[in-house]
Amino acid sequence: MRFLVDAQLPTAVARWISSRGHDAVHVSDLHLQDASDSVIWDLALRESAVIVSKDQDFADRRSRVKMGPQVVWIRIRNSRKAALLARLAEIFTEVEESLLAGETIITAR
Repeated sequence: MRFLVDAQLPTAVARWISSRGHDAVHVSDLHLQDASDSVIWDLALRESAVIVSKDQDFADRRSRVKMGPQVVWIRIRNSRKAALLARLAEIFTEVEESLLAGETIITAR
């Protein structure tokens, strides 16, 4: 799977997802850290990438349209990078399964 990690999350999230065998890039790797949600959305569509974000706007937008990128909405409270990655490690298999099953919005808590 391909993942596009939004600016509210650390670049370490993209690296961690890549370590699981996926193609993952952080928006800052593409010099898009200040890009609008629409730019990120359109890029995810073109690249067939899953958006990973803490931004509720992506989940809301995806819920209103028939077609669009899948969205992993990170609802893990603000924490240190190590704690965030540890929580992702606990839940990511379920996230992957949900994406493979075709779910459009996956809420990660």
